[in-house]
Amino acid sequence: MNWTGRFALLGRLQLSAVGMPILIVLVLSMMILPLPPFLLDLLFTFNIAFSVVVLLVAAYTKQALEFAAFPTILLVTTLLRLSLNVASTRAVLMYGHSGTDAAGKVIEAFANFLVGGNFAVGLVVFAILVVINFVVITKGAGRIAEVSARFALDAMPGKQMAIDADLNAGLIGEAEARRRRAEVANEADFYGSMDGASKFVRGDAIAGILILFINLIGGLVIGVLQHDMAIAQAANNYILLSIGDGLVAQVPSLIVSTAAGLIVSRVGKEEDIGRQLSKQLFSTPQALGITGALMTMLGLIPGMPHISFLLLASAAAGGARLLQKRQQQRAAQEKLDATPAAAAAAATESNEATWEDLVPIDVLGLEVGYRLIPLVDKGQQGELLKRIKGIRRKFAQEIGFLPPPVHIRDNLELRPNAYRLTLKGVVIGEGDAMLGMYLAINPGGASGALQGQPTKDPAFGLPAVWIDERSRERAQLAGYTVVDCATVIATHLNSALLKHAGKLLGREEVQRLIEHFNRLVPKLLDEIVPKVIPLPTFQKVLCNLLDEGVHIRDLRTIVETMAEKGARTQDPTELTTAVRVALGPAIVQQLYGAAEELQVIVVEPELERVLHQALATDDSLGIEPNLAEGVLRGASAAVTRQEALGHPAALLVPDKLRNPIARMLRRAVPSLRVLAHGEIPESRTIRVSSVLGALPLAHER
Repeated sequence: MNWTGRFALLGRLQLSAVGMPILIVLVLSMMILPLPPFLLDLLFTFNIAFSVVVLLVAAYTKQALEFAAFPTILLVTTLLRLSLNVASTRAVLMYGHSGTDAAGKVIEAFANFLVGGNFAVGLVVFAILVVINFVVITKGAGRIAEVSARFALDAMPGKQMAIDADLNAGLIGEAEARRRRAEVANEADFYGSMDGASKFVRGDAIAGILILFINLIGGLVIGVLQHDMAIAQAANNYILLSIGDGLVAQVPSLIVSTAAGLIVSRVGKEEDIGRQLSKQLFSTPQALGITGALMTMLGLIPGMPHISFLLLASAAAGGARLLQKRQQQRAAQEKLDATPAAAAAAATESNEATWEDLVPIDVLGLEVGYRLIPLVDKGQQGELLKRIKGIRRKFAQEIGFLPPPVHIRDNLELRPNAYRLTLKGVVIGEGDAMLGMYLAINPGGASGALQGQPTKDPAFGLPAVWIDERSRERAQLAGYTVVDCATVIATHLNSALLKHAGKLLGREEVQRLIEHFNRLVPKLLDEIVPKVIPLPTFQKVLCNLLDEGVHIRDLRTIVETMAEKGARTQDPTELTTAVRVALGPAIVQQLYGAAEELQVIVVEPELERVLHQALATDDSLGIEPNLAEGVLRGASAAVTRQEALGHPAALLVPDKLRNPIARMLRRAVPSLRVLAHGEIPESRTIRVSSVLGALPLAHER
């Protein structure tokens, strides 16, 4: 950006920062400094135009918070009108003896044209405008704002709890939760401000009445005593000027008050007030038809203005006929749209097989029995659909990529209450879910037996019981974890996604991950993939990390490490090892949190030497069967001891042994995480809490 552009930007920023204070100062100065008639005309015209702009913005606003500055605007417009009243009063009292144009052409036009130059009519019109503004519009809008503010404050705790519940369920993210919380607080603040701002208009109306009478009395006194005018002439000049001054101030006040009523009285957030009225008021042809018939009956009564009533009756009847015709056309079109689909389905059954009959296998699938269909039916607001969206969003935030969509279909071959999870057509999980019942899961410390159908939690295999609504509270008091039917399936799906995260990261997901990363850090990944690291190798490294339970959110560290090591090796295993070392602090934090002391399992030195000799030349786990079986049993026992002590199940081994031992233990002891010495940050200390010993293993050999 050149210096000219910088100075222009700086000027705009400074102008926006000081614009409002300067405007307030100028408005207040009008109460002190005398203004010429031309400037008064210009300011009165601006006041009317600005009021119309405020009214139109209020009419097109879809929700109140879109015009959150309205209470402040109400104060500014009220202050502007009062300042103009003071300035015009000064002009009327000082120069009113010279004629009705002493305070400008705008006041003269309102005094002569709008009320026909009759000050009696002007007083009546002014009084009516004040009553409409003060008693009807302002009072009603203020009452609505007061009640809305009270309801908004009362509902705030419930709305905050609903936001926290959606956040905990994974339906929304942290940013969306903050936005909703701010919206709830702003809504209460807005209606509270509107309740107070309505007092501005009420005070403005009272001030307008007082200013009118002050102008009337002061003008007559000044005209008769100071300028030796006749009482009739003084009354004609000063009363007309005072009425014109009052009217030119009350018209913008009435417009802004109407805008305030529109803002606080609207309901809904999807459409502006014009579209709401057109859809809701003129969407029923029966109402217009009956109205047309009633107007026709009134128009035929002798003495009635036949033309007005019959003309309105014809318009209502025509509108009713037009609406009815549109509804019929819409119904016919919907029926016509459904017909080709049925015809196409019938034609497909009768025609020969085509390539269109070849349906690709879904990456992720959920099949349900017929009794579980309400959980996944959009027409019945299926609860499981919302849960699945939240699961995918939470998975992306925790793991680092967006999993494929879950394709849901009913399967009549399944039991009525059964469901099945599939990955590329292969079943990865199945279970039963009882619609309308609750699953009481025993996490290990529950007491007492429950009446119901015994089963196991499909996600973690814990003992559980299906219970009805009446036993729900009793089960919770007994220490059971009670979840509904949709949560059971959603939890099982989430567990399956985490377990098979590496298989979900296909070429398409990797490509989209690269595109997303390039938007955040342009050019960095383009210089490495595929120039330094081929795309298949990059995908394989990411899958290796996911298979070992390591998230890939820190893609910058992964890419930079692969760029550094890629010049020396293209082997995915070696690259994965290097990336794990770089991600060591995150891996340790994922297991141990912020704890400085790490309670780990280690391998007894003799067993470590035997394993090192067996795996030194070949990474294919060429270990004697008895030794391998003993290692697996010992690892399982060590995991049990760690869990009993409340420590994470983590095995710490030398760097060269980590890959082969992790491959050997991954299937047999999936809960055991294998860490290398190089992955432990220097800021953490290590304490051995369990040893995978060599004595029983040597005996078995």
